[in-house]
Amino acid sequence: MKTTEPIRVIVADDQAVVRAGFVNLLSTQEDIEVVGEAQNGHEAVELAAALRPDLALLDIRMPKVDGIQAARTILKEGNGTTKALMLTTFNLDQYVFDALAAGASGFLLKDTTFPELLNAVRVVAAGEAMLAPAVTRRLIAEFAHRNPGGGTAQLSAPPLDQLTAREYEVMLLIARGLSNTEITQRMTITDNTVKTHINRLFSKLGLRDRAQVVIVAYELGLITPSGSG
Repeated sequence: MKTTEPIRVIVADDQAVVRAGFVNLLSTQEDIEVVGEAQNGHEAVELAAALRPDLALLDIRMPKVDGIQAARTILKEGNGTTKALMLTTFNLDQYVFDALAAGASGFLLKDTTFPELLNAVRVVAAGEAMLAPAVTRRLIAEFAHRNPGGGTAQLSAPPLDQLTAREYEVMLLIARGLSNTEITQRMTITDNTVKTHINRLFSKLGLRDRAQVVIVAYELGLITPSGSG
């Protein structure tokens, strides 16, 4: 007997074909239910207020109200009940920082594969954050552009000697854009163990989310805009 409630999703994109594609793909899954569609940020905010979905899949660039402002409003009014997953393209990377500041839990490229889309929806709906590896690299590049000298970041780089070897390894994998599932596979440990490592390294370093891990890893020279490190 199925006892778990499906993940309730709204999809917002001003391009009808793109929006329909995401809706049709998500609707094939038993554990995901698309409860609404929006063609702009204003409609997305109204839908979220009326339906209280688990997740809002939002295009960053939309008319009337863009995805960033929509995410900010939805997350504020939802009081933690709704998560935001942003759709982006390579030429919109300058908005990534703003979306993170608005509280978005992750990013997907518009040309994402079906398995990547499903994984992202499930990961974010479960309360985790994720950044696609390609987006993570560009986030680092954008951060480097804004802070070319390093050491003047929004976050001060904390010392890492308080981390265990496993926590340090998890930190590097997060900074490279891996999800919890991918980390479990890479390190051959359980999902619960990964979550424990993440919670501990966040606590020890005083970090809020994966995006801050990326920034700190860049500050410390552990990863670079080229994706190496």
